[in-house]
Amino acid sequence: QVQLVESGGGLVQPGGSPRLSCAAPGNIFSFYAMAWYRQAPGKQRELVARISSGGATNYADSVKGRFTISRDNAKNTVYLQMISLKPEDTARYYCNAEYMLQSYWGQGTQVTVSS
Repeated sequence: QVQLVESGGGLVQPGGSPRLSCAAPGNIFSFYAMAWYRQAPGKQRELVARISSGGATNYADSVKGRFTISRDNAKNTVYLQMISLKPEDTARYYCNAEYMLQSYWGQGTQVTVSS
């Protein structure tokens, strides 16, 4: 079992630029494909951004140009840098790790965009 721990959420003003972090234990972090998902109240969980073990990235259309996913394998951490936040970005953000057909989730961190 891989335990993922997210941090960095909170109340953010529109236009804000928070950074989410997700730490994963173990010495095979570099082999994981990592992703950020989000789920707003009453909506399905959706993929926000994904980064492969090789560093290839892909993004939801709604966040392209505003969010950047990155990883630091030396720190076993994946980041989601968000800029120009909008109220519609309000959601619980979940970290996901995939390896060898196994998928692991964190508990999530709430991001609320409001003035």
